[in-house]
Amino acid sequence: MKARFLGMAMAWLVGNSLLQGQILGKVDSGAIDGVGYRIVFPEKWQNKLVMYAHGYEAEGTPIRQSQNPYWTQSMSLFVERGFAVAASDYANQGLALAQGVDDTEKLRHYFIDQYGRPDTTFIVGHSMGGGVTLSLIENFGDAYDGGLPLCPLSSPIYVQTRKEFDLYATFNGLFPGIVASLDQIFDLQSDSLDEVNSNMAERARTIQEQLQAEDSTEVNAFARKFSLKTPDLPFILFFDEKVLRDLAKRFGGNPFDNTNTLYSGFADDLEVNQKAERMMATVDPGILFSKYDRKGNLAKPVVIMHTLYDQLIPPSYGVVNYENMVHEQGKDAFLVVKYTNGQGHCNFTPAQTATAFDALRAWVHSGVKAHPGFID
Repeated sequence: MKARFLGMAMAWLVGNSLLQGQILGKVDSGAIDGVGYRIVFPEKWQNKLVMYAHGYEAEGTPIRQSQNPYWTQSMSLFVERGFAVAASDYANQGLALAQGVDDTEKLRHYFIDQYGRPDTTFIVGHSMGGGVTLSLIENFGDAYDGGLPLCPLSSPIYVQTRKEFDLYATFNGLFPGIVASLDQIFDLQSDSLDEVNSNMAERARTIQEQLQAEDSTEVNAFARKFSLKTPDLPFILFFDEKVLRDLAKRFGGNPFDNTNTLYSGFADDLEVNQKAERMMATVDPGILFSKYDRKGNLAKPVVIMHTLYDQLIPPSYGVVNYENMVHEQGKDAFLVVKYTNGQGHCNFTPAQTATAFDALRAWVHSGVKAHPGFID
């Protein structure tokens, strides 16, 4: 590892850092190879560690993990159980699954160098961080006792992002002129990600207004095809544009080819296939998608928790695809899926997350597999 710049800050936290009656112990924050991190300790640390992997951050997001005051409060359920919690900012924003794996591992090694090897280490992550969690368990499983991916990006990255591409291709065929075309999105000379981010509220409002002028039956049917509630469609269109522009920037082109794709499941499949935007790939998707992509090859206990409705990562992408991969690997003994009636991406209560985490801990310590199913 390169020489580290360690801007370490050790301090007792009071006031807003009270976590349901427990005062935090020391906080270690700084940078490793230029990448920010934060580690929080309980006042009475029990030599246990949670490595936390954060989710997707749009390019240009000003508040990173290590500076976000809410992050410390959100980790309270782990701190209250005697765990230190460590999180990396990752070297880059956007679709950073591979970078998240590498930087989380760097931080884990730093933790061991500074504080010794914990007797228990779990990896926990939300959304894209749930994908990082699964990648770490699959590729560095010897370092972890178990994983808790929450609403995870668990499908292969190509499959997940191809969904966003297909949504745009078919939407623009049926409702042209409302959002950017795929040609514009993958044109590296068109609007930059910074311009898209700066006009976020205006763009989302414009999409909503224009959709209201369309036939509501057709709009509702389109939303259902992509497992969406109609009111969520404007946000998803805006969010997906950012993701696709992020990919265009990272790849230097378009990794998707839908010239042979036959779309089905719409109100009028013939109309969709005749009108959908069609593009040929200009770059190899393996350039970005291959490193640390998930294959379902588990060897440590994993509890996935998912909401019944998720506008960003539907259960079919967050659970079903990965369950099938695990089954193909013959590793069903290491996977448990729990679900809530949450309505929205990662819309869990702290109590629900605590229940899932405690089930994982009990499984690891007893050797008795956790029960799948509903968490109230």
